[in-house]
Amino acid sequence: MPRSLPARLRIPSLGVDTSVMTLGLAPDGTVAVPPIAAHAPAGWYKGSPTPGETGPSVILGHVTVGSYGDGVFLHLKRMRPGQRVTVTRQDGSVATFAVDSVQTVSKAHFPTEAVYGNVDHPALRLITCGGTRISGGGGYTDNVIVYASLVAGS
Repeated sequence: MPRSLPARLRIPSLGVDTSVMTLGLAPDGTVAVPPIAAHAPAGWYKGSPTPGETGPSVILGHVTVGSYGDGVFLHLKRMRPGQRVTVTRQDGSVATFAVDSVQTVSKAHFPTEAVYGNVDHPALRLITCGGTRISGGGGYTDNVIVYASLVAGS
């Protein structure tokens, strides 16, 4: 599919239907995350291909949003192989992905190459926090990563 920015993300099996904002890099050089705010949307990392282009398109979302409660990716770890994810793009086209696998990893051992490295097909990576919540607002110990591949584009 030609380049077109993501506008909306839907994960029917989880009841997710969210707008998608654009994210860059944080001051420390890591990928920025959506704001900690009520109803925070998912965010597409602009350093990755757009959904449907060849390569891994990366979309991040929160599992929780501080005092605001549940995040858009609260149940991401429940995804299973074969489940569908759709991304409506700004040009009106829809990229449909099927989940290949779901992985929970320690943030200390984040699989950077597996998430951001080149692949020979259009792919999608959905990322959120997981594992144990660190007291005192320190976030979570792990990341949950969904790996998916394009199965249809219209």
